[in-house]
Amino acid sequence: MIVEHLSLVDFRNYATAELSLHRGPNVLVGKNGQGKTNLAEAIVFLATLGSHRVSSDAPMVKDSRDFGVIRARLSVGSRKVLTEVQINRQGSNKARINGSPSKTSELPRYAHVVLFAPEDLQIVRGDPSSRRRFADQLLIQRAPRMAAVLGDYDRVLKQRSALLKSARARGIRGEALTTLDVWDDKLVALGSEIIDARLRLASDLRSPLASAYAAIAGADHQPELEWALSMHGGDPEEDAAGTAFDAADRSLSLSRRAEMFRAALQAKRTQELDRGITFVGPHRDDLVLRVRGLPVKGYASHGESWSVALALRLASAELLRAESPAGDPVLILDDVFAELDADRRQRLADLTVGYEQVLVTAAVEADIPEPLHRHVVHISDGSISDDRDPAADSEPDTDRGRDE
Repeated sequence: MIVEHLSLVDFRNYATAELSLHRGPNVLVGKNGQGKTNLAEAIVFLATLGSHRVSSDAPMVKDSRDFGVIRARLSVGSRKVLTEVQINRQGSNKARINGSPSKTSELPRYAHVVLFAPEDLQIVRGDPSSRRRFADQLLIQRAPRMAAVLGDYDRVLKQRSALLKSARARGIRGEALTTLDVWDDKLVALGSEIIDARLRLASDLRSPLASAYAAIAGADHQPELEWALSMHGGDPEEDAAGTAFDAADRSLSLSRRAEMFRAALQAKRTQELDRGITFVGPHRDDLVLRVRGLPVKGYASHGESWSVALALRLASAELLRAESPAGDPVLILDDVFAELDADRRQRLADLTVGYEQVLVTAAVEADIPEPLHRHVVHISDGSISDDRDPAADSEPDTDRGRDE
């Protein structure tokens, strides 16, 4: 897949912006805070329906505006696809594909993107929500219908948790709370599907993760990943050691997993009523990462942690590359080279330069390794200046964006 052209209206610091991108490496250079990452974030949103920086959509809309718009012309295999999403400060977002109204969940069918960013260190060192977000955004790219499943699960979870809080406030217990069983049914049906998809994703990532880690770190530290599931009785959100793993779950049928989920909810009901919180489900699970047999969080060095984070993204790219008939995902390297030593910089550049399209952002142009130093665009205070290397592409082009 290739992003040929990106247009923004009232997105982040851009009132309007126009950016043409080319096959192979593209470099966006500018001081911090000028809008480089905002351009990368817009492309990522089309592929994942979310941001790698914030958990809600409202911060992406320009101040004092009600909505922002992202448009991108994509080359998907032999097809040209025009995608558009209106991000609303309040209410549901709207999408169009080739000019026709569409569900937003259809956008990831066309846009495949893998982002590397400094925030990726939080995937391995941060709280479980960072790892769940990583996994779920990749799930959406593998199977766009999962966007609807995840959205429905979140809505059911909010309704169920609201009922628990109401019951706690009113002192309702036991048989008097029959309404909770209805929400349990919905939570189990949706949650079991999410757990099943996450377990398959972890299984599919194991081999490419090991290969990518060895290529980045230059050593085999036996990286592993597996899910700690709250339905096993523990709480991965509060248990830093992550003691409950998915090994016994990989061969379970979806119906058997649903039975275990339901039983876990029943076992936790008294505790949930006391606290007004839903303690069991994929919203409480954690993706546990290990190197040398030890959890990365709390045990790995800074260099090892970065290698795991980069390897997760490279493994994701290889998985999408292998599965997509539309070609490679677009790789975005957002300010990552400043975080790496010279050896890891060169290794990462060598591993990514062969993808159909790569977008690199950097505050210092000299940080970009030579293999990726091709088509250069300068960003300054929301202004986009294309100083293209003629060797990168033979067609002249200039784009301008302005923050008003």
